[in-house]
Amino acid sequence: MSENNKVDLTIDDTYTPVEYDDQYILMVNNLKKYFPIKDGMLQQTVGYVKAVDGVTFNIKRGTTMGLVGESGCGKTTTGRTILRLAGEKTGGQVLFNGQEVYDFSNKEMRKKRTEMQIIFQDPFSSLQPRMPIGEIIGEAVREHNIVPKEEYDDYIDKIMDECGLQPFQKDRYPHEFSGGQRQRICIARALALNPEFVVCDEPVSALDVSIQAQIINLLNDLQEKHNLTYLFISHDLSVVEHISDTVGVMYLGNLVEYGPTDRIFNNPLHPYTKALLSAVPVPDPDAKMNRIVLEGTIPSPANPPSGCKFHTRCSECMECCKNKAPVMKEVEKDHFVVCHLYDEQ
Repeated sequence: MSENNKVDLTIDDTYTPVEYDDQYILMVNNLKKYFPIKDGMLQQTVGYVKAVDGVTFNIKRGTTMGLVGESGCGKTTTGRTILRLAGEKTGGQVLFNGQEVYDFSNKEMRKKRTEMQIIFQDPFSSLQPRMPIGEIIGEAVREHNIVPKEEYDDYIDKIMDECGLQPFQKDRYPHEFSGGQRQRICIARALALNPEFVVCDEPVSALDVSIQAQIINLLNDLQEKHNLTYLFISHDLSVVEHISDTVGVMYLGNLVEYGPTDRIFNNPLHPYTKALLSAVPVPDPDAKMNRIVLEGTIPSPANPPSGCKFHTRCSECMECCKNKAPVMKEVEKDHFVVCHLYDEQ
């Protein structure tokens, strides 16, 4: 590769460390996760896929934050990076109860796994098909010594009952259950470790609408009973509105808007948020929909556009949007947006 055509492989990880605030169970500051692009016989790094590119948010204890956006925007990678399930982070801070998650040794992280759990999108592929569900739910309980051996069976029965499963089903295998029941098994497996924080990675997207409501209500009941904190990842805005206290809107690896749920849905600020909300179906055949259609395709996260990443699809694009990246600003109390339209406010 000639000197003039060299790709800039430097990674900017400059940020101001945040001070821990004990009202928040999770504080994410300028989080980045890049995946290297390899090429040639020597498999040299020629670029990066910027899956998560400087995401910042906080989650209060006992609340739910919804993370929404189009497929491929980096929602799932954000959740997995927070839990250290996607390898090392590229940059930024992840503070869980005031401690940097990426400072833990492997032994310390193993203990922290009981406090931070995940519910995967596809319940069938995340369950071991050759294990009965009693073993699936109880495997980690036994491994981490959550309860004494003599209390083990009663404990698993109790967890199953809380999640809408019957104890006599312990000896059955995952393929013998419906999709909704399998998702209950996944929830029971996560809940069995007494976690404080749970990443729900599109936990209802593969289910029928009626079953979705049951699972959402179950998550709400468990949160109230055990004081759980959720990061709820979804592309279904109607579900997010129902379950979330705060909402973050992601586009191409960045958080473009963040705030309380009612303000995001009643007063969306970013053009991308407005477009997403305009696509939510309304259960009224006579209602007139002012659908905002986004032109063009999502740019590649390996080669994002300069300036604002959304400017190539934005109907309100200005000249400054093409060259200068906007910064997050608080337009109203606790309601943040990343857009040049609000630079003078």
